[in-house]
Amino acid sequence: MSFRKIIGPIIILICIGVIALVFVTVKPFSKEGKGMGGFGGFGRGGMGQNVVSVRTKVAEISTLHDYVNTNGEIEPQTSVDVYPDIGGKIVKVNVSLGSKVYRGQVIALIDPSVPGEYYANSPVVAPISGTITTSPLRVGTKVTAGTAIARVGDVANLQVKASVPERYVYALKTGLKADIELESYPGEKFVATVTKVSPLVDSVSRTKEVILNLDENDDRVQAGMFAKVHLWTVDYAGSITLPTNSVIEVNKEKYVYVVKDDETVERRYVTLGSSVDDESQIVEGLSEGERVVVEGMRVLSNGSKIRDIGKNSAAEINPAEEKTETEGGKD
Repeated sequence: MSFRKIIGPIIILICIGVIALVFVTVKPFSKEGKGMGGFGGFGRGGMGQNVVSVRTKVAEISTLHDYVNTNGEIEPQTSVDVYPDIGGKIVKVNVSLGSKVYRGQVIALIDPSVPGEYYANSPVVAPISGTITTSPLRVGTKVTAGTAIARVGDVANLQVKASVPERYVYALKTGLKADIELESYPGEKFVATVTKVSPLVDSVSRTKEVILNLDENDDRVQAGMFAKVHLWTVDYAGSITLPTNSVIEVNKEKYVYVVKDDETVERRYVTLGSSVDDESQIVEGLSEGERVVVEGMRVLSNGSKIRDIGKNSAAEINPAEEKTETEGGKD
């Protein structure tokens, strides 16, 4: 038998074997219908899907506390300018800046005499008890009945005067609490309460003035100090709250990923309520006690298998799993 007659059938048999091998290999691959999913480890479908590392949080009902940050100034609750009863020349001053005075105390003498006419000195008295908060005018100064000689303030009882932007006027009322911070005492907070709210909005600054009284007297707080005011305004209660960035928005629809008992996730569409800083209310679509993915949710889809690394402080999210994925509509 010639060589050609022998090699021909062998080549045919080899070709048939290769075709059969390809058929056996490709069939389970096609059966999964999900790319490499049939090889047990690539993709997200079927047995052996990737397990995505995430962090979760249990949905709980809590209260969001809204606030306004503004600036203010510490000043006495009571402050009165002191005027003479008659014009003339100041001939004596009995007080200085910081002097404590009582109501009716003579703080200065005015000589109302004019050339050719001489009169007894006229006393200038303090109308209230308190402390001299401005430097009195000097001896020799000519004054009229409309000239303030000094100012007396009750520095034992201080208040904060602040201006709140017009857009927050709806929330202003007496009784609101505020945390006051002073440049001199960084990190310290002094609690105050709104006692007065101006009935008008300033047409120039577009702000409304509020007065806050300090809840406790503190010798460290002094009139004239600059104050940072953190004013608590509205409480949003009665709803589940979650970190705002755990809510994904696609085509104006908002959803979160809820963890099921088998450690897979379900896409859940939700309705948001009010938001404060990085927290938002979930008013529909979620029940208290359900576990929600709050980190690592961008690479998830319905049915994804997850591993909650929040239960292990030493674990970290695998950077390779935090990849960008084009998100579509509902699954």
